[in-house]
Amino acid sequence: MTRHVSDAERRARLVTRHRLAPHTRTDDVVAISDDLVALHSTDPVTVYLSAAARMAAPSLAPVDAALHTDRTLLRHHAMRRTLWVFGHAHAALAHHAATVDVAAVQRRDLLRQAAAAGHADPEAWYAEAAGQVLEVLAERGPTAARDVARALPELAAQRLVLPGGGPQPAHTRVLLVLGFEGRVLRTRPIGTWLNGQYRWAAADAWVPGGIGPAPGPDGDARRVAAAGLARAQLRAFGPVRRDDLKWWAGWTVATTTTALADVGAVEVTLDGGGTGFLLPDDLDPVPDPGPSVALLPSLDPSTMGWKARDWYLPAEVAPELFDRNGNGGPTVWVDGRIVGTWVQRPDGAIATLLLTPVADRARTEVTAAARRLREFLGDARFSARFPAPAQPRLLA
Repeated sequence: MTRHVSDAERRARLVTRHRLAPHTRTDDVVAISDDLVALHSTDPVTVYLSAAARMAAPSLAPVDAALHTDRTLLRHHAMRRTLWVFGHAHAALAHHAATVDVAAVQRRDLLRQAAAAGHADPEAWYAEAAGQVLEVLAERGPTAARDVARALPELAAQRLVLPGGGPQPAHTRVLLVLGFEGRVLRTRPIGTWLNGQYRWAAADAWVPGGIGPAPGPDGDARRVAAAGLARAQLRAFGPVRRDDLKWWAGWTVATTTTALADVGAVEVTLDGGGTGFLLPDDLDPVPDPGPSVALLPSLDPSTMGWKARDWYLPAEVAPELFDRNGNGGPTVWVDGRIVGTWVQRPDGAIATLLLTPVADRARTEVTAAARRLREFLGDARFSARFPAPAQPRLLA
């Protein structure tokens, strides 16, 4: 018989696999990232808050050490051209399964911009510019873009015009494309952990082997990597619909279908009709993990892991939490379901807004979670880059 996975079991899987229940939490931040495949890093605050929400003893120090000292976590553009933080194995899979396609588009755009700027041989121009940037990074180690500009004034003086935008210094575009190609990596931020501007380093100087080799022969590397990434995603988010995986990975229908076949994904039925997929060794029912409450940041992987969200996001709540581009703001979770939002006020207090009824026990736990988050943040103040539409109600 075809396995059926109810919405209740899907929420139990989410709470357990995503370490939202108290007994599942850990201070191993690489394990946290791996269990979610990766942490969103478009907003630098998200990385730290996503990890802290799943830690037994929340602290900035383990995240900072993993990113900048031990270098067991890497920051890299990948699926949907989003900036992520990965463990090494998932970074390599994501690069070869997703980033390489984005890099090809970015390189093509850069060459077109170089031609428009008057360079007769854009390929030769980029090769020379990339070599100059890499030489600076080899000499200086992790370096801010502004310091690359000081070292390469002739390159920085050149302007490339972006479609729909104004002119941009050439060295910043070269750094960006080198990043997509996996030849450079973002390292320590300029300023505090709240800052989204980073120093750059040559990838193989930052970590031995850089972003990591392709997981298969040249002709099959992308397919093997896609299967590996799909396997990780199904382990973390399964059951997923085909469209969930396609959207999350930024793949075509063909790539998605092939990846599901390559991992032997098993079809299951879902509440409300439709078909989802689980890994063949992950078909056993998942027990109820017990009560759970979590305050997650904007773009948290749990919020953004599926395209179809009705089983954990009530319809009446969604417009209060997601902007017009589909970016999810800070969320309050109770027992595997989003029930509200939160914000840090200017005085540091964490204000919560519950948008759907919850039990008194959960309401008390939400208050306690807000207090813990306030203590974790200390003197730090931030504004989410992707606030929930309901945020003004909390700041009024």
